[in-house]
Amino acid sequence: MENWIIRRIKKEDNQAVAQLIRSVFDEMEIPKVGTAYADPYLDLMFEEYNKPKSAYFVVENEGKIVGCSGVAPLENGDPKICELQKMYFLPETRGLGIGAQMIEKCLEQGRIFGFEKCYIETMPFMHAAQKLYKKSGFEYLDAPLGNTGHSSCPVWMLKVL
Repeated sequence: MENWIIRRIKKEDNQAVAQLIRSVFDEMEIPKVGTAYADPYLDLMFEEYNKPKSAYFVVENEGKIVGCSGVAPLENGDPKICELQKMYFLPETRGLGIGAQMIEKCLEQGRIFGFEKCYIETMPFMHAAQKLYKKSGFEYLDAPLGNTGHSSCPVWMLKVL
């Protein structure tokens, strides 16, 4: 895949981002209850991440949204901790190093916002994602942080920024 860019989400990206996220959930048979799939703002990602200390990025390739991820304050958690949120990529973007660049973009934005640590939740069967998070410096936790409402995501990781 050539000619891809990482950029901030625009309002007109909302439908494509929601469709991308839902398609990855369907493809990987990720539970829809207690996960990002059930978040009430999934169709309004631009608006949701247009809040203080929040940013959402998309990967665009030839006019098509092929990946996305964001960073925002950890819900009901320590104000010094942000959360890497809703990181999803279409199959054609996986394994190309784009995910690592997206994580770095989000972590850099977290640092700019003044966060000291970054938290992430994921699914136990998402081995490639966990490998990428580990490579990016995340370490496993024994219990969740904050209260994200994602009770179906039993793998928790944290990175010092």
